Amino acid sequence: MINSLTARIFAIFWLTLALVLMLVLMVPKLDTRQLTPLLDSEQRQGVMLQQHVEAELAADPANDLMWWRRLFRAIDKWAPPGQRLILVTSEGRVIGAQRNEMQVIRNFIGQSDNSDQPQKKKYGRMELVGPFAVRDGDDNYQLYQIRPAGNSQSDFINLMFDRPFLLLIVTMLISIPLLLWLAWSLAKPARKLKYAADEVARGNLRQHPELEAGPQEFLATGVSFNQMVSALERMVTAQQRLLSDISHELRTPLTRLQLATALMRRKHGEGNELARIETEAQRLDSMINDLLVLSRNQHKNELTREFIKASELWNDVLEDAKFEAEQMGKTLEITAPPGNWVLVGNPAALDSALENVVRNALRYSHQRIAVAFSADAQGVTIQVDDDGPGVSEEDREQIFRPFYRTDEARDRESGGSGLGLAIVEKAVEQHHGWVKAEDSPLGGLRLVMWLPLQHR
Repeated sequence: MINSLTARIFAIFWLTLALVLMLVLMVPKLDTRQLTPLLDSEQRQGVMLQQHVEAELAADPANDLMWWRRLFRAIDKWAPPGQRLILVTSEGRVIGAQRNEMQVIRNFIGQSDNSDQPQKKKYGRMELVGPFAVRDGDDNYQLYQIRPAGNSQSDFINLMFDRPFLLLIVTMLISIPLLLWLAWSLAKPARKLKYAADEVARGNLRQHPELEAGPQEFLATGVSFNQMVSALERMVTAQQRLLSDISHELRTPLTRLQLATALMRRKHGEGNELARIETEAQRLDSMINDLLVLSRNQHKNELTREFIKASELWNDVLEDAKFEAEQMGKTLEITAPPGNWVLVGNPAALDSALENVVRNALRYSHQRIAVAFSADAQGVTIQVDDDGPGVSEEDREQIFRPFYRTDEARDRESGGSGLGLAIVEKAVEQHHGWVKAEDSPLGGLRLVMWLPLQHR
């Protein structure tokens, strides 16, 4: 087996070319309609017919007016059953042939005219044999035999031999298995590599030993691919460990700060400074939690999934959001509630996605928030509108980036960490959906989420 892909392509190319040339050159020689020498038995039969015809002509006196009649009588008398004899004069006249046979007979006479080496050739369902020299006094004739052809070729094979272009097409068809095998041998390792790359794109960082087999070129590619996957896995593990360590190191002084704040409140009572410290501590704690959630989601694409109805999934989120809006003196209106549409996904991730979108609207709205659900044959669309300040068109794609702020002072006042919409986008992408920002009819921002339905 050739291990080098380059050598394999080279070898199959030349093998196919050689096969085509061999067929083009050799196959025509297999045509049974070619001129072939007579067998000994056929030679003896031809000589015997020649002698009988000569004797018959010698016994039948010549008639200058009807000279051809004696020739007809001779060949009719001695023609074997199922066969016919014809005579060709020195002037080229053909005696005993039918009109529709003249073209074939002329063709054979032109190819086989040596009575010392008689031959035979098939023409469709008949075969011509000859010539044999017949002497009639001072006249010389050539005797030919017409008989049925045994095992005649099919019309298709005759057509193929008569039309070289058709023969070339048949030859190309014969070479197809070799070319298909070449294409398959090229595509198989490429398909394996694509499958492995798709798994990496989905976040499954595992090695694929099957890539390190096959042609040398793909083998080297497979080794490099597995080395890349190992390096990516080490980097992801190191990043997660770093985030975990940072979280732990940040939480320790944060906990001490919160404890010190509580002790100071007990000792000195409430104060603006303590309230501000406590607010910032809570904001830092929330940011650490969001950062850890985002990090886990970015490197955990294979979520645990289950079938769940949209109404059951998001009812609690919407009820909590209504209560929170009332506490803030705002109105949250559900213009079209979720139906009993079946989704397949991770309930916690989908719950968190909608919660972050609604909280974003609560945070930036002035008075009013509207939530609408709709579905078609393909998926579920969720629209969350607010009447807040909105987002400029050039910033709408950027707001899904971690820590991106369109107005830093405003974002800090709202209490946002800059990670909520990044968490939303990642969760929606994990469920093969999308999220985008638009202008809202309420005057603020509209966030639109789309998730595919599960068709059972």
